[in-house]
Amino acid sequence: MTASTSTSVPARDAIASAVVGRARELNLVLAAVAAGRDILLEGPPGTSKSTMLRAITEHWGVPFVLVEGNAELTPARLVGHHNPARVLQEDYSAENFVPGPLVEAMQAGGFLYIEELNRAPEDTLNTLLGAMAERAVTVPRVGTIKAEPTFRVLASMNPFDNIGTARISDSVYDRWNRLAVGYQNAAEEADIVEVRTGSDDRTLVDDAVALTRATRVHPELRRGSSVRGAIDLVAIATELAKLDAHQDREHVVLDSALLSLSARIGMDEASESTPEQVITEIWENHFFSSAGGQRRDRTA
Repeated sequence: MTASTSTSVPARDAIASAVVGRARELNLVLAAVAAGRDILLEGPPGTSKSTMLRAITEHWGVPFVLVEGNAELTPARLVGHHNPARVLQEDYSAENFVPGPLVEAMQAGGFLYIEELNRAPEDTLNTLLGAMAERAVTVPRVGTIKAEPTFRVLASMNPFDNIGTARISDSVYDRWNRLAVGYQNAAEEADIVEVRTGSDDRTLVDDAVALTRATRVHPELRRGSSVRGAIDLVAIATELAKLDAHQDREHVVLDSALLSLSARIGMDEASESTPEQVITEIWENHFFSSAGGQRRDRTA
């Protein structure tokens, strides 16, 4: 791939075969990276952000360099450092420089993907922005390292969890093309669960997706589960049913939901309920309340 490469329809279709749904988002990401631009994907976890990017890099044959944004992502960790042992023996030189993920992606012409961009320190973001603007980075005692034409910087942000995050400044936003990525519809999430688990029990898959999606709109939850909760629910329920053949199906789903969803939801600060109580209520309403009928009283 070169900087002027355009994405043909066959190439787009080949990439799309690795992604469930996301036709619009995939087209937009493809257009941006084919145009040589960097992109920020903003949305909740478990919404196929990294899946889309990995599919593109695999098809184009360029590296995918993943970095987790956190307080430990210093400029030195991002850019690289000189090997301390060799420095003591040889002094500083280009030969004992150990590339960080930024330099690695630049030299290989790969995609640098930073998860949770708004958790990274401000000085790290400034270093990143400089590399994005110049497509080069200057390393002391090494010199200026220029990026290959296929180098791209991509990042993600989770808008729902502000614990440990910092406000992204306008100057940072100005460097990115931003794409808001929301949850997929129920049918697409069910397809994802089937692909990821290999389950052929569509009823179980649909139940798991319904329970998971219900956590996103429950009034006592500030954060619902991603599709990963449904994936784990199906996988656990499948194995649990083999271990306890006498337990009825509904309670197999309940136990699996309690195990797979309770850590993935966030209770509202004003709520006096436990995650287990909310999940049990969602389960009761799904299996035992008639459509449009009275919601069952909580029993757990």
